[in-house]
Amino acid sequence: MNTSQQPDPRDRPARLTVGVVGAGRVGPALAASLQLAGHRPVAVSGVSDASRRRAAVLLPDVPLVPPAEVLQRADLVLLTVPDDTLPGLVEGLADTGAVRPGQLLVHTSGRYGAKVLDPALRAGALPLALHPAMTFTGTPVDVQRLAGCSFGVTAPDELRLAAEALVIEMGGEPEWIAEESRPLYHAALALGANHLVTLVAQSMELLRAAGVSAPDRMLGPLLGAALDNALRSGDAALTGPVARGDAGTVAAHVAELRKHAPQAVGGYLAMARATADRALAHGLLKPELAEDLLGVLANGTDGAEGEAG
Repeated sequence: MNTSQQPDPRDRPARLTVGVVGAGRVGPALAASLQLAGHRPVAVSGVSDASRRRAAVLLPDVPLVPPAEVLQRADLVLLTVPDDTLPGLVEGLADTGAVRPGQLLVHTSGRYGAKVLDPALRAGALPLALHPAMTFTGTPVDVQRLAGCSFGVTAPDELRLAAEALVIEMGGEPEWIAEESRPLYHAALALGANHLVTLVAQSMELLRAAGVSAPDRMLGPLLGAALDNALRSGDAALTGPVARGDAGTVAAHVAELRKHAPQAVGGYLAMARATADRALAHGLLKPELAEDLLGVLANGTDGAEGEAG
């Protein structure tokens, strides 16, 4: 049995110096993950107090400097800024001569592929789009969550292996996304993850209004099972009154939401219509029951009050 102590990655010679432009929730976590793989974070930029605190926690002793100086110090630069900010940032860095030939320039936007980095490419940089399909908290737990996380990877063919290698070093799984498919890819993730948070938050509010003292404890096992079933079986996992065609129950739901949470009615009706369409298409909702159900969903308040009365 080998009992020798494994070497600490921090003791290995650093292969790349790493810089972060935009110390939001994503950048410091990715840089910390790269540090565990033997790279060396050398500079980070951040404007808000929250950004500076995150950098201090995840990248202690790494100096905070302006973006142009980050590029001066680093071989690999992570551009982790909001989507709408990214094009202007890239153009500004390229126009001011901050980009160095041979420098790896990585953005983490889900919306954009590698073409948004064209101004830096013309300056000699090596452009990579590496988007982690993960929600981030801005705390050290994010580094652990990268293990097994899928990354949407887009890069020129000659840089594909380098992009995939960086993802693997961060513990992730590379998934190649074509340049033209990036917006659709990102829309799919937003639909699933971002809207899920909204749905869960609304559900917890409604449960509290109904007198449930611990809605998180009630929803945890239910939502965990629903997510697991959906990932395993897709539309075959659909359950509930819409998939069963229980028009009266759905009408009662709408009527109660109109009274107690009118802001939730639009979302309920939209998701119920989408669920009904999928249940019909997959033979789960019987056509003879679908007519009344779709009538309730189409009529909104009037249909709900008529069925619930």
